[in-house]
Amino acid sequence: MRPWGRPRRCGVVATVLALAAGVLTASAATAPPAAALTPPVAFTADDLPTYQTNGIVWTLAEADGVVYAGGTFTRVRPAGSAPAEGTPAVNFAAFDAATGAPTGCSLSFTRTSGTATVRALAVSPDRSTLYAGGYFNAVNGTAVNGLAAIDTATCAPRPGFAPGFGATVRALDVSANGTVYAGGDFQTVNGTGRRFFAAVTPSGALTAWNPNADDPGRALKVTPDGRHVLIGGDFFTVGGTASHALAVTGADTGAVARAYPDNFIPASAVIKDIVTDSASGGWYAAGEGAGGASFDGRLAMDLTGFGQRWRDTCQGATQALRVYQGVLYAGSHVHDCSTMGGFPNQVRKHLTAQKVDDPAMLGWWPDTNDGIGEPVGPRALTVASRGGRDFLWVGGEFTTVNGAAQQSLTRFATSPDTGAPSVPVVSVSAPRAGQVRVSWRASLDLDDSLLTYRVYRDGGSTPVYTTTASSLFYSRPQLTFTDGDVVTGRTYTYRITASDGRTTSALSPGASVTAAGAASPYAARVLADGAELYWRYDEAGGSFAADASDGGDGGVYMNGPGYRSVPSAVAGSAALALDGTDQYVYSDRLHHYTSPSPYSIETWFRTATTRGGRLVGYGNNIGTAQGHTSSISDKILYLTDTGRLAFGVQTGSTASRPTLTSAASYNDDVWHHAVATQGPAGMRLYVDGVQVAANTTAGNRSYNGYWRVGGDAMSAVWPNRPTSGYFAGRIDETALYPTALSAEQVAAHHALADTPTGPGETTVTLTPAEDAYVNGVAPNTTYDDNQLASRGSTPYLGYLRFALPSAPAGQRLTSARLTFRTSSDPTAGSTEPHTLVPVTGAWSESTVTYNTRPSLAATVLGTISGATAVSTDYSVELDAPALGGALGSAYSLALTGSGTDSLRIWSGEIATAAWRPQLVLTFGAE
Repeated sequence: MRPWGRPRRCGVVATVLALAAGVLTASAATAPPAAALTPPVAFTADDLPTYQTNGIVWTLAEADGVVYAGGTFTRVRPAGSAPAEGTPAVNFAAFDAATGAPTGCSLSFTRTSGTATVRALAVSPDRSTLYAGGYFNAVNGTAVNGLAAIDTATCAPRPGFAPGFGATVRALDVSANGTVYAGGDFQTVNGTGRRFFAAVTPSGALTAWNPNADDPGRALKVTPDGRHVLIGGDFFTVGGTASHALAVTGADTGAVARAYPDNFIPASAVIKDIVTDSASGGWYAAGEGAGGASFDGRLAMDLTGFGQRWRDTCQGATQALRVYQGVLYAGSHVHDCSTMGGFPNQVRKHLTAQKVDDPAMLGWWPDTNDGIGEPVGPRALTVASRGGRDFLWVGGEFTTVNGAAQQSLTRFATSPDTGAPSVPVVSVSAPRAGQVRVSWRASLDLDDSLLTYRVYRDGGSTPVYTTTASSLFYSRPQLTFTDGDVVTGRTYTYRITASDGRTTSALSPGASVTAAGAASPYAARVLADGAELYWRYDEAGGSFAADASDGGDGGVYMNGPGYRSVPSAVAGSAALALDGTDQYVYSDRLHHYTSPSPYSIETWFRTATTRGGRLVGYGNNIGTAQGHTSSISDKILYLTDTGRLAFGVQTGSTASRPTLTSAASYNDDVWHHAVATQGPAGMRLYVDGVQVAANTTAGNRSYNGYWRVGGDAMSAVWPNRPTSGYFAGRIDETALYPTALSAEQVAAHHALADTPTGPGETTVTLTPAEDAYVNGVAPNTTYDDNQLASRGSTPYLGYLRFALPSAPAGQRLTSARLTFRTSSDPTAGSTEPHTLVPVTGAWSESTVTYNTRPSLAATVLGTISGATAVSTDYSVELDAPALGGALGSAYSLALTGSGTDSLRIWSGEIATAAWRPQLVLTFGAE
């Protein structure tokens, strides 16, 4: 039985190098660096400029550095050009593998009636002949019927080769002796019965090979020893033997050598591609199914006994496979790997990689879209070599690659790797005296799962900490460095880079914190009582919610909640504001919960809503879009429409929902402390330190899932289900425990909420009393709207006025920080620095213009750098001693720049309160 907080070690989840919090040591600072392209991945995720088509590419083959593409299209054109541009290419084109440009080989595959198409390509072992199958009856005017032979040296149809296939050919392979094996929709060849599979000699004569399937063939491959032919398709019987979608046949007569009956492949699935790999002694099959119980993934089979090695049960209609240097590359639209312990049903991914001996997903995630046609994205893969480099070519019905327009063809190379990792998202805190805790969400690199992180302090050029860790797009662990070399009362700023060994991300925006003289009594007690997930919501913005516990279970903020909401529930901390529509936080780690392991849920909430909502719960998905919310949920703490607090679980997989509900309502717009526990003695619900309900239910549902705060789907079976599944209000100090907290522990937590962090420490958060900006291009215009701007040429200047409080008795100002959010204007981010300086002249937001702008001091209070993204939260440390002399008065700051790149931020007039500028002042003992 696993405790709920431990990650389940499933095959599909890559091993993550866990980093425990600890003070800096020499060994930690010299962690081995990552290398570009984390082995065994060999291809970068950086797509190369490649010609494209104006229709679907169904099949690819290669020979001697030339890549052949067949499909349903009429033109090819360079990358970046419009579909109507380019040159004619009727269902076939040939390309230089290294340049992506067409060769001189031009063929037209046509029909006298109907729509011609090329569906299969295969090259003879001696590379002299390219075989093309599909639905056509002429090649360059030469009569053929469904299968043609092309001389690769001359790019001309081979005379005399004209077997007649009665319908579309969809699969081809060629044996060492030149026999051409075909699968498809046909039921006759040269007028002789051959149901869905047939073979012809190099001259086009029909052979004795006759598997005699009962439904179409879609894939086939001759085994490396030439003795068998692996076949796949829609069929349910082969030669009268029950074997659905997959079978092993003899290469001479087609007799069944190994069948796969008894739902080995579900009846709702078909096999779309088969590849072999002599090095691993395996063969691999691509499944396409319908419905969650079908088969959409990959099969790894043995070439000796033809049995199964492993099965990937991800959903997403696999279309194409290729093996290269021990890695199985796949084209699909995979969207749900929850049955493999991977990501839940989410946005589709179209290109993946796995080891041939392990179904775990590797860190290779270039992407296309679904595209035209059905649509399913990629349809074909091939590997080609030219000029000392190897290339993975991808064909299909997609119209974008890595977010840019590119239709139906793309390619990736073994070098160079030019894509940099994403910029780390950083959170800092001062959890106890003499320590600063720096946490960040692991970055994402589309072809490197193992990355090296370097932590820099106070603008230094030498990292104070270096480590490596692995991450995938669905598993990005929290990493933590605890800096023990700090002085109480001093403010420290940290920035982090991520590197794959060849490319390095930009520095993260500076994250600043003042070293504390004492720990928060509330936080200290939560941690002492064993919290394994503890979100304090003190981030100034971004997508990362740091876990303050040693569990390293970071969260992800979704849809722009309100950061640093005040007043908070606990002294010395901030809260999170949620809109009740789609804002929430989810755990960035997949958990496996096994009933009846004990647990506790703890959070603070404040609301006046009459629509209810989920406060904290456990579910099997992380999204908000239809189909991406949780279909399984339990361990839910929620509010009813009348404000009553409820705590419910699902008993096993039944419809039973044992639920505790408070008698009182708590939607009175004041802070309330809620704790829900379940253990051997049953369920308990506490509000504001007092038990309000209990029962004896000890069991719940066991499944893989994620903790979510703020919202998720709720089915109608939940008692008093709220109108809204999403909570509107404020949330603070959410903690999860692997034990059932006692009544004494709960009461102690509640009592500590108002206890200040150390003697005499006070934090004050201010919003502007007035703000505006001026524009040198319109020198007589007043800009008193929802944005502020700064630029040197042509000039913008922004102004903010704050009513500074006096210092509390016996205290002094120890730190000051301005937090702000760049606006959604496309020009809002700036790559240049912008400064904050004192305003010495008079101004008001209703009258100030460029021509009447106030005079400024030369003193620089703080410099904004790295605020490059739009609609993003940033902060800048200000000179506290300079501000300290102005306490107790109205104080104005000017936002200025000296370059040509403007910075735009939301002003105090923006409707969303959490986006307004805030001046955060911290006072400590004198």
